[in-house]
Order: sequence, then C-alpha cells, then structure tokens
Amino acid sequence: MSDITRFEVSTRLSRAAVYQGLVFIGGTTPDDRTQEIKGQTAQALKKIDKLLADAGTDKSRLLSAQIWLADIERDIGGMNKVWMSWTAPQAAPTRATAQVKFASKDLLVEITVTAAGATI
Repeated sequence: MSDITRFEVSTRLSRAAVYQGLVFIGGTTPDDRTQEIKGQTAQALKKIDKLLADAGTDKSRLLSAQIWLADIERDIGGMNKVWMSWTAPQAAPTRATAQVKFASKDLLVEITVTAAGATI
C-alpha cells in the first residue's frame, strides 16, 4: 500500500496531499484580500506553485483545476488573464469555473488543482 504524504497539515485540513504520484491541492485563496481579482488570483497561484514544488512537481504536470469566483460575470476576464499567463505552454489542465458565495465577502477567488508526477 502506498503512503500518503500531507503538506501544511492542521486539525481541520491539509493544504496538499500526495498519493501514488498524484498531488491534490485543496482550495487555495489569497492572503491579501484587499486586492482585485488579478491580484488575488496571482497570490493563489503563487501558493499553488510552492505546494507543487514541495510535492516534487510543477504546473506543467497539472491534470485538473477547479476555480470558484465570487462574481463570475465581473471577474472571469481578469482571472483568465492571470491564469493564462501562469499555465505552462501546451499544458493547460482540464478546468471548471463556477460562481459561489464565499464565507468572507472580500474573498474573490479560490482554486484547487490536481497534478501528476510527484517525486516524493
């Protein structure tokens, strides 16, 4: 049986988990919520980059992504600009984007991804 490796573990959640070479990164949000959608998206993606690296992989190995926006009509364009400049060339994952009501009114985006190729 393969071991499960977890990253940034608390009593409530793990920020990432690795099992059989797959990396599962939970909902990732920005720290500075005073920024608009582009700034918040960039922050979340920077955190994802770090978690992927910690797990021994990178964004070129993404398999899927789910993105939640507080206001999809207002923010999809700005989020997509940051997303498309961040994804690795010819390696965009499958993706779903939806609108949700967040618990915090200043939160505009949350992103979760799954990637292949963990080396730990």
